[in-house]
Amino acid sequence: MGHLLKSFTHFQDLMAQMSKTDEKKKRNSRMGFPGTWMTESESVVYRVVPKCACSTIGQILYYSDHGAFYKGDIHDAQGGLHKWAQDGSQPLIESNVAEHRSPAFTAVRNPYSRILSAFFDKICGVQRNGGRYRGNLVPMVMQKYGVEVGGPDGTEEFDQIKSFRRFLLFARDTIAFRKPIDPDIHWSAQSGHISTFISNGGRYDRIFWTERFNEGMQGVLDTIKSPHSVDLGSIPRFNESADHGPKRAHPVADYFDDLSMHLVYEIYKRDFDLFRYDPKDPGRSAPIGEIDLDEVHAKLGD
Repeated sequence: MGHLLKSFTHFQDLMAQMSKTDEKKKRNSRMGFPGTWMTESESVVYRVVPKCACSTIGQILYYSDHGAFYKGDIHDAQGGLHKWAQDGSQPLIESNVAEHRSPAFTAVRNPYSRILSAFFDKICGVQRNGGRYRGNLVPMVMQKYGVEVGGPDGTEEFDQIKSFRRFLLFARDTIAFRKPIDPDIHWSAQSGHISTFISNGGRYDRIFWTERFNEGMQGVLDTIKSPHSVDLGSIPRFNESADHGPKRAHPVADYFDDLSMHLVYEIYKRDFDLFRYDPKDPGRSAPIGEIDLDEVHAKLGD
């Protein structure tokens, strides 16, 4: 009898384990809400868009719950914020977003300055671990596209404009042809990141421009109730990529000639159109119109 009971108990454990595995597979088979963070108090939901002040926004959300900043890069935090990348956070985020219990927001950036920032950070920069971004990615870009990166540590003089324009060809190839690699999250279109949240049932209450960061972030904070108030005037900017690579030596507009402007518009047409940036003037970082949330949801919710 004891043997039968033990076998039955073991069978129950196996069934429970299989059920958990099936549930996890079901969650993973749905796209869900990748790149989505939520405060532990569930005061607000944030869809991360790389190269759009995400380190500062993440630290603000962390502070609003805990009254202190996370010590280190907020992207490395395994606690203090719910993140879709953490299995335990997924059902909580999914439930909140499905019921729209909390305001949801994201932030966007001018495509010209964003792709330029990705170049200096991810291609020219030495990462926090002391190595190059994604291992052999940078040597491959150097070899196939003739890009220079400022030497082993990014401190040597090089023709930034020429190298950036060659990198832009690489970025276009990854996005348009998925060759020689799939596009990286740091230079894939913002509209692509933002659309996954909408396609799976989410709705944004606010999308703001990083060029008007304080105004936009204050608008988010004014709509939520959090354990700790945030004074944006005293919040530092957590630019985790600031010291990764060489400093930009020229104004943004100098990096873009007619061909590179054409390539940027080809890659980021939806970003320019939906988030109201001027594709004709790389030197104009500020938006030229208001974001229409209904239009964003209609066009990105396919």
